[in-house]
Amino acid sequence: MSATPTRVFVARLVGLPIFDPQGDQVAKVRDLVVAIRTETSQPRVLGLVAEVFGRRRIFVPMTRITAIDSGQVHTTGLLNMRRFQQRGTETLVMGQMLDRTVTIKDSAKDGGVTGLVFDVAMEQARNRDWVISRVAIQEPSKGFRRRGQTHVAEWRDVTGLTAAEPAQGATHLIAALHDMRPADAANMIHELPPERRTAVVAAMDDERLADVLEELPEEDQVEILEHLDSERAADVLEEMSADDAADLIADLNPETAATLLGLMEPDEAEDVRRLMSYDDNTAGAMMTPEPVILSPDATIADALAHVRNPELTPSLAALVYVCRQPLETPTGRLLGAAHIQRLLREPPSTLVAAALDDSMDPLRPDATMDEVAAHLATYNLVAAPVVDDEGRLLGAVTVDDLLDHMLPEGWRDRAPRPGRINGGPTAGRAG
Repeated sequence: MSATPTRVFVARLVGLPIFDPQGDQVAKVRDLVVAIRTETSQPRVLGLVAEVFGRRRIFVPMTRITAIDSGQVHTTGLLNMRRFQQRGTETLVMGQMLDRTVTIKDSAKDGGVTGLVFDVAMEQARNRDWVISRVAIQEPSKGFRRRGQTHVAEWRDVTGLTAAEPAQGATHLIAALHDMRPADAANMIHELPPERRTAVVAAMDDERLADVLEELPEEDQVEILEHLDSERAADVLEEMSADDAADLIADLNPETAATLLGLMEPDEAEDVRRLMSYDDNTAGAMMTPEPVILSPDATIADALAHVRNPELTPSLAALVYVCRQPLETPTGRLLGAAHIQRLLREPPSTLVAAALDDSMDPLRPDATMDEVAAHLATYNLVAAPVVDDEGRLLGAVTVDDLLDHMLPEGWRDRAPRPGRINGGPTAGRAG
């Protein structure tokens, strides 16, 4: 193994790109797999959990890692595309070791130093195996806003890493998930053991949990929501986009669904109920009821200010809709839509109404999924308005809404066919 530091802290590996010998990125690091034997013998590092295309997680043995340098990991290019499945003798560093309560044995202090694991370090032993050699620990905070002292100890000097810990917290795992995209964080949460997932969900704030829920498979969404108390579940649903919340509530039993809708803010609940009133896989059921809506006297500067909202998806920010009052769906009559590209070419003081695309036909809420797909494809659109019989804007269907409904159930877990990566045969799992 060349160009590799003698000691690597695992939390810094998560999210790093993995490259093949040709310099092409083939995956990202998501976790580290180790085999723990005893508290005194250093655990052997078996390999990395890597995420490849399609958010699929595979196992990359350490024997396939050729280098770990600044900001990237290099492999031989031989990857087994079989989905990673954790064995009973294996431990995930990020998923299971972080936030464990441990004690550093210290003869100078009665009982030693107790704290939470926030990182571990691995090193290469003389036999070329990688082992976990150090444990980074943070003591509990002392006083108002004062962080607890941190320590880095030898593995053999730490106790508590091999014992089961039902009440394991999630502080440092949450910190590791914080910088991930919601889809990546959802994939990691999906792979956690049930008790660990429960702790992580409990520690997440409502907005972040809502973002992650939108990216999880339906069965995970339902399981997580049913384990929350009703008040918090309603708060999380309010933070979700209305179309995703409607899909999730539709998967709950009717009694739970009615309870949660009753606890939500009336305006939020009304949007969800309206979406649930449409037949499945129609434009009405797929649409987002909160696109960018402006009045006829709005300027292009106003429109550009609205589409800069970082909470908008790229497809929602691609079009603005000009309507008569009221400007909340269902609006007054839809006058037309303007493309962001057109707006960027016009003077900021110009009225948006002067830049409308008059050729764009709206969709009806009963349009089928195939009709929506054909409409977006025919006119090269990433979004389209949905109107009722009176021409009032009900919402907008975006290409990502369409894909969510067109892809087969469980598409996140579907396996790409095993094959060759950059011309090399697949490699069997080692360790």
